[in-house]
Amino acid sequence: MIDEANEILRAKGYAAAHLTAVAAPLPGKVLLKGTKILSPFSDTAEVVLRAVRDLVPTAEELGRRLLTPHELRDGLGG
Repeated sequence: MIDEANEILRAKGYAAAHLTAVAAPLPGKVLLKGTKILSPFSDTAEVVLRAVRDLVPTAEELGRRLLTPHELRDGLGG
């Protein structure tokens, strides 16, 4: 699921340094991190994949703005 999330991010125009999904130190958790998010977003692989697929805008749409974990969490309904 991490690879799939990263493929989606690349298709949306993000370089790995700007936004990437990586395995977190905590078992079963994945981080969404990079220079285009205010602070890392951490959750299960399924939730991170859903956030990337459904909530992360294209790099062009995001522009100079930064994503926040709070807006992703709100978009996920919790």
